[in-house]
Amino acid sequence: MHRLMATLAALILSATTASAEFSFTFEWGDIPSCGTGRPNTVGSPAFVLKGVPAGTTSVQFRLKDRNAPSYNHGGGKVAVTGDGTIPFGAFKYKSPCPPQGAHTYEWTATARQGKTVLERAKARRKYPE
Repeated sequence: MHRLMATLAALILSATTASAEFSFTFEWGDIPSCGTGRPNTVGSPAFVLKGVPAGTTSVQFRLKDRNAPSYNHGGGKVAVTGDGTIPFGAFKYKSPCPPQGAHTYEWTATARQGKTVLERAKARRKYPE
């Protein structure tokens, strides 16, 4: 009986942890169309954060082109808001600008408390969509 209760408790805890996992979504927003391979410096997308770890004071965002991973698109660091939204233009970065067709882009969000990394999350989208 004790073993069954311990197993059930572990399952409940793991389900609770999984539902609180740090994640986010984003919208490209109204960035200039670009297909030359020479990105524009633009304002950041709007981000919606979920499951932000307790104690998070800031989130660092970095963009990577999964089809050209060596290119540095940059990113930015923002203070965490109570509602988990980061508005369009919170920081500047180099826009998506694939030279041919669509590329897959991946934002990485790093939740921090001061300099301490608490958790990371990733979200991908194609550009152009």
